[in-house]
Amino acid sequence: MTWKNYEPLSRDGDLVQLLGTRHKSHFLRLKSGALFQTHRGEILHDEMIGKPWGSRITSHTGSPFFLMRPGLSDLITEIKRNTQIIFPKDIGYIVMMLGVGPGVRVLEAGTGSGALTTAFAFFVGETGKVITYERREQMQNLARHNLERVGLVDNVEFKLGDVADGFAERDQDAVFLDLPNPYDYIEQVKMALKLGGVFGTILPTTNQVSKLLLALRAHDFAFVEVCEVLLRFYKPDWERLRPTDRMVAHTGYLVFARSVMEKPDEE
Repeated sequence: MTWKNYEPLSRDGDLVQLLGTRHKSHFLRLKSGALFQTHRGEILHDEMIGKPWGSRITSHTGSPFFLMRPGLSDLITEIKRNTQIIFPKDIGYIVMMLGVGPGVRVLEAGTGSGALTTAFAFFVGETGKVITYERREQMQNLARHNLERVGLVDNVEFKLGDVADGFAERDQDAVFLDLPNPYDYIEQVKMALKLGGVFGTILPTTNQVSKLLLALRAHDFAFVEVCEVLLRFYKPDWERLRPTDRMVAHTGYLVFARSVMEKPDEE
């Protein structure tokens, strides 16, 4: 059983989210006979198995929790990590722009902790495939563990290798580079991506974006888009609705481009 099953009741083997009243989350996989322990009390897994999603569960000390099916955003933000992950607000736009969906083949380089890989694996489904390259074996092992934890590892092929050596794959629907210097590997991307396919990346500074734009121009990429996604939260108090005091402003510049046979005429 994985978190992807859409049954109305929780089942033995399901990955669940226990959400406290102060929004503190705990993720666990239900196992008959097991015991969940926290500083706010203990809960038998058997008391959660078979309960409807959204049920209120009380620990032996009387602390309340709510039994939730974890959403994709929850799993990504709570992922075990050794590096900074891409934020869900950026991941959503990346998935849309790359056209990731059932049956799509996505090539990724810079697996990291596997946050974006998790999203790709979820959206391509069992008919698609995510192939992800990582140079560091330790990071790849962490990403594999994270994908196994949420039941999506079968949708992903992990490869240990350096992008500088090129990709073995050809005719991929989309390629995404989560690397600090993607402009050095646009030739490799061009060879792996099918004509009309979409390339994407995320970069923290305009200097890097400028270098990338030159590289895309030199390798016959067109319809280039550069943007950033801003997300502002509000305090959900109906009497005093206003923005939260802090905001994550800049996370990165997103760059997308299409592989074409020859560049269109300059306007």
